[in-house]
Amino acid sequence: MKRIIVIIIAVWLAIPTTAQVRGHIQIPNLNGFVTLKCDFHMHTVFSDGNVWPTVRVAEAYREGLDAISITDHIEYRPHAADIKATHNRSFELAEPAAKAAGIILIKGSEITRAMPPGHHNALFLTDSEELDKPDFMDAMRAAKKQNAFLFWNHPGWDAQQPDTTLWWPEHTKLLEEGLMMGIEVVNGNEYFPEAHQWCLEKKLTMIGTSDVHAPIQTQYDFAKGEHRAMTLVFAKEGTAQGIREALDNRRTAVYNGDYLIGEEVYLKELFENALDIKMEKTSNAVRITIKNNSDLRFHLKKTQHDARLVYFRNYTIVPHGTHVITVRLQEGVMGGDMNFCVENLLVLPNQGMNYTIKI
Repeated sequence: MKRIIVIIIAVWLAIPTTAQVRGHIQIPNLNGFVTLKCDFHMHTVFSDGNVWPTVRVAEAYREGLDAISITDHIEYRPHAADIKATHNRSFELAEPAAKAAGIILIKGSEITRAMPPGHHNALFLTDSEELDKPDFMDAMRAAKKQNAFLFWNHPGWDAQQPDTTLWWPEHTKLLEEGLMMGIEVVNGNEYFPEAHQWCLEKKLTMIGTSDVHAPIQTQYDFAKGEHRAMTLVFAKEGTAQGIREALDNRRTAVYNGDYLIGEEVYLKELFENALDIKMEKTSNAVRITIKNNSDLRFHLKKTQHDARLVYFRNYTIVPHGTHVITVRLQEGVMGGDMNFCVENLLVLPNQGMNYTIKI
């Protein structure tokens, strides 16, 4: 059996990443920034995952991600009897494949403790071995000494917070010492509205990750348009340094299913940059043609408005679709505000983004 496993791994490693089909996720850039699709939380056989590190690179390449971080656990290594290596090894194995594929690989690890304070990821490390310390705060401080970007993982994970998602005194201490820069607002497909609120209140970076352990295709049906949860990073340049600068300055949004979660300034610009809108007016109606140039879907719901403008109750703008919306105008009305909520663009916990098209 061990011989079969070794042969399978050898065959996989022999397949050049560039021979695979590169995916492409079409999400617009923001003015002055490039939108990078990133997953900063995943596992391999070097902790409790089920795949070799190069597989994570190949998955990211096929899906169309720009950057990943393999964040194997420091404290939890159930395959340690079979795989003996340092905490740096998964990065070392993945790095050549990432360079060949044009994937930005950020060195990371997961500091894995009971709640409080729970699990935390450290990105942009130089030596993961230094995080292997008995005391949690010593591990976090060792990461900070390497100028790591630190974020709290799955704060609402029911295995650690079964009844209520709480902010503990230990988290306040981490925040005060500069040992927490962000929080996972989404982990896997689970959204944590409490974390969304904390990011807004405490000026923390919003993170969304897959936290994938099994092969990615066992969790998402890509043929049906599904995708992993990811962090959209609005970077000045498509490099590791560009990602770090954007994370430090909280220029991110979370992309999960049809949902985008983030600050309104970024979600509004994504919405506007995804769409081409044209209008034709007649004496009693306005014909609005909307072309969606992105992979994003937008769910619209009419909000309070001038009753003399008659238009949809609910409307969905599909990816790469062209839609014609007619707004009927009662006699004597020349125009006004078409008000609606984009329900799947969450600018506050469980609250969509209000938007107006002037006609």
